[in-house]
Amino acid sequence: MNIIITGGAGFIGSHVVRLFVNKYPEYNIICLDKLTYAGNLENLADVEKAPNYSFVKADICDFDTILQLMRERQVDGIIHLAAESHVDRSIKDPFTFARTNVMGTLSLLQAAKTYWESLPERYEGKRFYHISTDEVYGALEFDGTLFTEQTKYQPHSPYSASKASSDHFVRAFHDTYGMPTIVTNCSNNYGPYQFPEKLIPLFINNIRHRRPLPVYGKGENVRDWLYVVDHARAIDTIFHHGRIAETYNIGGFNEWRNIDIIHVLIRTVDRLLGRPEGADVDLITYVTDRQGHDLRYAIDSTKLKTELGWEPSLQFEEGIEKTVQWYLDHQEWMDRVTSGDYQRYYDDMYKGR
Repeated sequence: MNIIITGGAGFIGSHVVRLFVNKYPEYNIICLDKLTYAGNLENLADVEKAPNYSFVKADICDFDTILQLMRERQVDGIIHLAAESHVDRSIKDPFTFARTNVMGTLSLLQAAKTYWESLPERYEGKRFYHISTDEVYGALEFDGTLFTEQTKYQPHSPYSASKASSDHFVRAFHDTYGMPTIVTNCSNNYGPYQFPEKLIPLFINNIRHRRPLPVYGKGENVRDWLYVVDHARAIDTIFHHGRIAETYNIGGFNEWRNIDIIHVLIRTVDRLLGRPEGADVDLITYVTDRQGHDLRYAIDSTKLKTELGWEPSLQFEEGIEKTVQWYLDHQEWMDRVTSGDYQRYYDDMYKGR
């Protein structure tokens, strides 16, 4: 198979690329990424010389380039992860989120449709897999309910609205044209290579350097957390064995209040750095809550477990330990990412191409 993985140099995407390159040497894996601030080829340094790996710098909104790539590489499958994903950024700049997440997805869908329908076999053996978020479902009360695949969409931020729209386009291409599509909605991911605008890597770095830990509101918002390697495993399983036109929720069955996670991070970082336990609790700083901040997310992954046998492999405490240790061991990566040096390096590398 020839497979494009969009957003492959990003956080989740790099883990999916690495898994597919190493697990399926008979596949040709094409990592497609625009290399915006969150895309970093350093994340894939360990597989960049693999014979079944190649990188293409491109914008998913560039329909002509995507269609040409699909024809040249005879693409059989697309795993679509490329997206703007930070809620705070979406509140400040909703246009960018609509362009990338909605129009970019539509560009990919139309390119896939155009190419696959030109083939004698048309859609046979083809697959368009779209990765989305649990945030499209809105928010839950503290009543034990979970998001299921039948939960009504009720996005509350420009980010979640853009992802909800892209989900609808993916399903519409199946219903209208018969394109073999799958959609998954996943809970919060954490783990190595996450860009440090997100809570866990940001706070690990801030604790290390004794910087303030800004907590929205009272820190009582609840999220379901999933170790990124487990998410990559789920994507692998669903891409190969999921039913066409189905939706699968991917979650960790692992709910935590933000403030409780922050205390776990403080204790873990302090212990691994040899500091007294709780030495950095004073860094916690409560700030004005985010606009439209959803109270609680929680995913029910029963369908995925029952149908395809997937379930998380790590408990949260074990995953956090591994994650904190990785960031402490990769301070040079963190320094380059936070300084922007990595971006300037790759901008120069691909300038004029």
